[in-house]
Amino acid sequence: MFRIVTPSTSSLAPPSKPQAEPAEDILMQDVEGGDAEVGPSSRVGSGRVTGPGEVIADSGKWMRGHGTYVQDEMVLASVAGTLERVNKLVSVRPLRTKYRPEVGDLVIGRIAEVGPRRWKVEANAAQSAVLMLSSINLPGGVQRRKLESDELQMRTFFQEGDLLVAEVQAFFADGAMSLHTRSLKYGKLKNGLLVVVPPALIVRLKSHFHTLPFGVDLIVGLNGYIWVSKTVPKALKADGEEVGFGEESGEGVYSGENEDISPEIRLSITRIALLLSLLADHCIPISAEIITEAFEVSIRIVGEEAEGVRSLARHEVGEQVLRALALGRGSA
Repeated sequence: MFRIVTPSTSSLAPPSKPQAEPAEDILMQDVEGGDAEVGPSSRVGSGRVTGPGEVIADSGKWMRGHGTYVQDEMVLASVAGTLERVNKLVSVRPLRTKYRPEVGDLVIGRIAEVGPRRWKVEANAAQSAVLMLSSINLPGGVQRRKLESDELQMRTFFQEGDLLVAEVQAFFADGAMSLHTRSLKYGKLKNGLLVVVPPALIVRLKSHFHTLPFGVDLIVGLNGYIWVSKTVPKALKADGEEVGFGEESGEGVYSGENEDISPEIRLSITRIALLLSLLADHCIPISAEIITEAFEVSIRIVGEEAEGVRSLARHEVGEQVLRALALGRGSA
């Protein structure tokens, strides 16, 4: 169950001068007679939303963490975010921030620069990621060392502006991500549309590759980049297994040519892109399940025609879809 978040005039008012009383109200601090253990019903660490300049603790009793600062012996939030508590340490996690990568994360990126034996990839992180020539599959799935001739043909694999899906393999000494596309499910992206949402809204799941029931594939990058494309039937080998990335012909693996997409699939891709933006604007966590439900609700409300899809961009129609979606999930 979720609720629609709308700005209010009170949230826009300037913060008042820090006082000791609000700090005790927010953090349910030590009771008289000694320190008391904060119970689960308290507001500490419960995801309470705070704003910049809001008093959250007494600096004499609590330690300040990330997203906070001390003023007049009080700990105040320096960013808008959710309040977190670990023992006596309080911090604020920003609502909107750059992606913080971890090894094994699935990410979607855009080639920003072609360098010597490497590509620089923009992946919505604090630093550009790096994809080494040795970390990609060669056309046809050939397993061999990369030669000087491969380095001369790097732009035939990826060039500036290309989109790709990859996995975080490691980190360099300066903190930059090292990516790889050696798995059969990674590589260049085509036949679709890129949607950007805050990384904090992406729900971590076992798999981030989804085939939706209306002819659309969804690749959800943990860095907030989501690829919406048409479902492409995969070829089968002689033994019945699917042909994966890297086992196709040399012309198809790194080809940037889009296939023909029917008007119906184009409308479905556009509808999903608008729904993703709508969910992100209202800070609703994104998963394949809620996208499927929102898709079906939007069809009931605005219909299947192109004009109805375009109306999803209007504020009042978007809120109507979200209310119907919330009612449907609440009664389920």
